[in-house]
Amino acid sequence: MQVFRYSGPEFSPYETDREPEVDEGFWVAPTAAAPVSAELSLPGSKSLTNRELVLSALATGPSILRLPLHSRDSALMVEALRSLGTTISEVPNDEPFGPDLEIVPQAFTGGVSVDCGLAGTVMRFLPPLAALATGPVTFDGDEGARRRPMRTTIESLRALGVDVDDDGRSALPFSLHGTGEVEGGEVSIDASASSQFVSGLLLSAPRFANGLTLRHTGEKLPSLPHIEMTIDALASRGVTVSSPETGVWVVPPGPIAAREVTIEPDLSNAAPFLAAALVAGGRVSIRHWPHDTTQVGDDLLDLLPLWGATVTRDGDTVTIDGGDGLLGGGSLPGVDVDLSRGGELAPALVALAALASGPSTITGIAHLRGHETDRLAALVAEINGLGGRATELDDGIRLEPSPLHAGKWKTYGDHRMAHAAAIIGLAVPDVELDDVRVVSKTLPEFVALWDDLLGRTVTTSPADTSLLGFL
Repeated sequence: MQVFRYSGPEFSPYETDREPEVDEGFWVAPTAAAPVSAELSLPGSKSLTNRELVLSALATGPSILRLPLHSRDSALMVEALRSLGTTISEVPNDEPFGPDLEIVPQAFTGGVSVDCGLAGTVMRFLPPLAALATGPVTFDGDEGARRRPMRTTIESLRALGVDVDDDGRSALPFSLHGTGEVEGGEVSIDASASSQFVSGLLLSAPRFANGLTLRHTGEKLPSLPHIEMTIDALASRGVTVSSPETGVWVVPPGPIAAREVTIEPDLSNAAPFLAAALVAGGRVSIRHWPHDTTQVGDDLLDLLPLWGATVTRDGDTVTIDGGDGLLGGGSLPGVDVDLSRGGELAPALVALAALASGPSTITGIAHLRGHETDRLAALVAEINGLGGRATELDDGIRLEPSPLHAGKWKTYGDHRMAHAAAIIGLAVPDVELDDVRVVSKTLPEFVALWDDLLGRTVTTSPADTSLLGFL
């Protein structure tokens, strides 16, 4: 496999009858011509990489991240931490997905601007850390980032005594003025829109003078496994987070230990590849699947059997067997599933449901309206644009069986919208994505890996194939 690290408008399209508009990111999702049979390795988890980058910058000494993700989101985090004073260096290794990283903490300094891109982990994890800097720090991002919920971060910082100027928008862009310390104490927030609001505060809380007692006041708290991931990452660095009652977390003040950590592969990014076995038929294996993990992508091993998949594990390799698959004469059943634990899996699973022979209801995902785009509205619009029958619900999406046809698919700057289109394109010819470059957010190698999955040949290579294109 050639590994491509997208760093500009170039990308690697598949061979196709039509003239690819390469410089615009145009991509025709390839249709499966035969059952798949593939064993793949995936790059590191974005969620783990960015948490460990933040903790390494807050630690008492140098840390090493082995097999970190190299993507737009992780690059934005690296550059933001560097701008605040942290030293981050690349350490060569023999792996295909890029170098390891050495992080050496330094005193945080302000007078800088942080580009959040579309990365929720950057816009929600770094403001509490930046409050420990001396001087002003401005946060902004892509146009879509200015529509993402930020009120909870801004209000929680003010409750901690941090001076924040947002011109009344409660959104990006905003500035804070760090004084080098945060008093800490008790704070109540409504994190119904994103668990990242909780994680962002917990990560920096050990460095607050009085630690933090954080209370969630909303009725719902989505993506609890991501909070568990944050607590686990803190525990591995000597910080014990207690939870005396549901929705309350207590973090004592104290040091954050330096450590060497190997980043798990991103299990959520496995979703389209494993789903492909159900559509095309055949088997797809993912290497290095952890036995114990806080990643929500691990739920795929329980969710995909709802559509008829068989799951096996051999050591650290997980295999999904889709049997004959949809294209081999089988069918996908309709399902009713609550994805409140792992909403980031929804686009791939909604794509499967759009190909199913029975009705499906995917719920627990109202918070996806505040992601890279309004994913509920986007999925409904694009599926219906291909002839589907999808309806947006207060808390999810309802899908009725309907034949899909060729057509254009907007990605809305959202990597998981591209993943959903690729799944549908396995069974529906000529699904045309307006911009496949959005995969660079968390999986720049997506097109090359999809090529490997289908045994296809890449006919055009990008000008820049450097593994270091994002750093």
